[in-house]
Amino acid sequence: MEDRGFWHEVQRHLVRYGAAFTPRVIEHAKGSYVYDDQGNAILDFTSGQMSAVLGHAHPDIVAAVTQAVSSLGHLYSGMLSRPVVDFAERLSATLPPALSKVFLLTTGAESNEAAIKMAKLFTGGYEIVSFDRSWHGMTSGAAAATYSAGRRGYGPPAPGNMTLPTPNAYRSPFRRPDGSHDWETELDYGFELIDRQSSGSLAAVIVEPILSSGGIIDPPPGYLASLKRKCAERGMLLIVDEAQTGLGRTGAMYAFERDGVVPDILTLSKTLGAGLPVAAVVTTEEIEDVCHSRGFLFFTTHASDPLAAAVGSAVLAVIERDKLVERAGTLGEQLRERLLDLQRRHEVVGDVRGRGLLQGIELVTDRTTKEPAERLGQDVTAACLRLGLHMNIVQLPGMGGIFRIAPPLTLSEGELDQAMTILDRALTESATPR
Repeated sequence: MEDRGFWHEVQRHLVRYGAAFTPRVIEHAKGSYVYDDQGNAILDFTSGQMSAVLGHAHPDIVAAVTQAVSSLGHLYSGMLSRPVVDFAERLSATLPPALSKVFLLTTGAESNEAAIKMAKLFTGGYEIVSFDRSWHGMTSGAAAATYSAGRRGYGPPAPGNMTLPTPNAYRSPFRRPDGSHDWETELDYGFELIDRQSSGSLAAVIVEPILSSGGIIDPPPGYLASLKRKCAERGMLLIVDEAQTGLGRTGAMYAFERDGVVPDILTLSKTLGAGLPVAAVVTTEEIEDVCHSRGFLFFTTHASDPLAAAVGSAVLAVIERDKLVERAGTLGEQLRERLLDLQRRHEVVGDVRGRGLLQGIELVTDRTTKEPAERLGQDVTAACLRLGLHMNIVQLPGMGGIFRIAPPLTLSEGELDQAMTILDRALTESATPR
């Protein structure tokens, strides 16, 4: 099909579900690259939808899918198979001992829905708290806890949802006398508001340890530990959504490890399937026991599917075998140095933030006023694509100058250098007055 015909059929038949489609027809993908129908190689610095931590078409994943599909791909949700139990055992072995109960699903929104329902059933409460820049999914309960976008025009969300101020060190109005971010006061203030709003039925806080769609916001060290204490004081559970940060992305197996915190419920997706639909909820024996005794129901078509289990196990095996957690830490340090160098040389780079191979830069028109450079972000994105690099700006109002950088953990140093060279050139070309 010719490009013109392809886009004509897109216009005729496809539902538009977000921002504009990338203006390339992608034919195939391998490793750190996707290839368009003109044969152009494009470095994929979003790992697909922030998911393909092993790159594209990794041979171990191809083999796992082939074997599963040819032998045991899907079952009635009430049936169990060895791949599911093996996966649960392998996954729990990577986690603190308290997190031993695993529920295998397929999408991030689905896992967050299940986690929210468990929290409500366990606590007897219904009020859910999340960051005011959160993104936890587009289904009912997850969407009600999502504040980055998608709230207008759909009627009332589930009752009982409240927000905490996102601890954005670059833009937060909470400052100490020396100008540094006063996140402790910010967190106290957030819970003062929650306590005033609550009907006395608080159930859980759900947070990403690094907000991705919210603008690559990395809460300061100690924040999660303080948040967990606030939850415990109120009889709430802490749900940590590691859709994008889990499985080595930040230079640790799980991002919550940095703060020495163990969540009450952990949700995983995206990275767990390395680009394929795999998700999981992991919780404690106590929470699972109580929820089961109270009739916990989350019966979906692909719950405990052996295909998803086989893929998840293969991903975990490759990460361990190839020491990709350590690799993400090493490459992440190199990435940060390159981004800080860009900040030193380009006035439009206002901030660099993130951890490991999940980092971001925020473009501004003026470093003093910090005015977002949304149009420049679009221009840099287009220039990068033209030069062979797919970069992703946060495509939400007010955040169009924030780039999310999340290459595969299998990235080579040469590919990292190539990407940063392209980004440097794109910034230079786009910021030069015409």
